[in-house]
Amino acid sequence: MDFLNITNPVNNLRPAAGRLLIAQPFLGDPDFSRSVVMLCEYDEKGVVGFVVNHNTKVALADVLPDIFTSPMPVYDGGPVQRDTLHFLHRVPELLGGEDVGNNVFWGGSYDALQQTIIDNSCTPGDIRLFAGYSGWTQEQLDQELKDGSWIVAELKPEILFDTEPAEMWKAAIRSLGKEYAMLENMPRDPSLN
Repeated sequence: MDFLNITNPVNNLRPAAGRLLIAQPFLGDPDFSRSVVMLCEYDEKGVVGFVVNHNTKVALADVLPDIFTSPMPVYDGGPVQRDTLHFLHRVPELLGGEDVGNNVFWGGSYDALQQTIIDNSCTPGDIRLFAGYSGWTQEQLDQELKDGSWIVAELKPEILFDTEPAEMWKAAIRSLGKEYAMLENMPRDPSLN
């Protein structure tokens, strides 16, 4: 099996809103190394997603100190417009937002987000905040898929909301099935294998 150009023989999934992109073990791009990207938009206008497993040392209170005092973490959503704040959540009754699949919602009301945090109306695990996002043209992402940079997977919300960021990449690999088990423990540098 060619690990640099592995495809998804189980289901041949194509990228779509509500699916995950899982970085191949040897993807060297520092913005996407061992990343899991939640796709929220995939159409003729382009592709938008969020890297869901890259921590920062920033909390919501650091980003918007005049509005929030919350220590809720803000993740690095990707290399595009890192000065913007986005969120994914599973509480549409509180925040609204666009359903991107499997009861995961993108965006919503920032006023409701503020009130929800102040009132402790949901658990911190119900919301993921991101500085910046990941974006491609369809052609660009399709080429990266042909080059073997990514594996497309169905979203399992528990990976997004209930898994520690440091474990998300491995959990996403495990979700693909036993055909991919060997990828989980591969080194970042193929020369170390």
